[in-house]
Amino acid sequence: MTESVPFSPSPSGDHTLIVIPTYNEMSTLPTILDDIWAHVPGAHVLIVDDSSPDGTGEWVDTRREGEERLHVLHRPAKSGLATAYVDGMGWGIEHGYPFILQMDADGSHRPVDLPKLLSRMAGPDPPAPVARGPDRPDLVIGSRWVPGGAINGWSAKRVALSKAGNYYVRFCLGTPVRDATAGLRLHRASFLREHEVLGRVATTGFGFQVEMTELERSLGATIAEVPITFDERMAGESKLDSSIFVEELVMVTKGGLSRLAQAARQMLPKR
Repeated sequence: MTESVPFSPSPSGDHTLIVIPTYNEMSTLPTILDDIWAHVPGAHVLIVDDSSPDGTGEWVDTRREGEERLHVLHRPAKSGLATAYVDGMGWGIEHGYPFILQMDADGSHRPVDLPKLLSRMAGPDPPAPVARGPDRPDLVIGSRWVPGGAINGWSAKRVALSKAGNYYVRFCLGTPVRDATAGLRLHRASFLREHEVLGRVATTGFGFQVEMTELERSLGATIAEVPITFDERMAGESKLDSSIFVEELVMVTKGGLSRLAQAARQMLPKR
């Protein structure tokens, strides 16, 4: 696929690549793929597999036979969520997909919500006369913390921690985004390519979501959020551990301190 003319995403997923990192997701991936194509039959899917011991990558190889919408990127070892998305989105840009959607393989992101992100990226109908702007966002985030968003299966403590984490991100970085840690998001590939966004990524874990939000915002991206329902994972074990939260906390705190220092310098009298 080549991006030779401007495309607009459709609710059916045309011109869109869905990037899904996997590591031991055999218990969920077959169902996820069926659900994706039930709701966005025109979308292509790229599985970025880190040599899953449970055979996820090999299953994808078999599933690909006769299925032109499915692609796989095999990586030699478990190398982190951020690098999986960077590699996958880079593959999508290289192969000319105009829109790249990132999504988890554990069932926490509902395929039924995908058309909402695609419709928001497409903008009004009939189309606005400009390619970008408030009606043509560069990034659409599936948000748990905007009106209409919801979470199923989380304890009150976990909900409170997520809300507090996002508040801390907004406070430190000055971002208006309500759910900067969200993992379901749709990117305009031309923005990523023109601003070389992927080459600026420094994180390796789940801090990637916050870093990408701030990178794209600082580079002038128009960002929109749409409400989604986030479910607890369908099966398997969570990849989250304490090191992930430490990485994100350090990154956000550094960003906040840098922002404060910059503001202080601007307040100093000029010589």
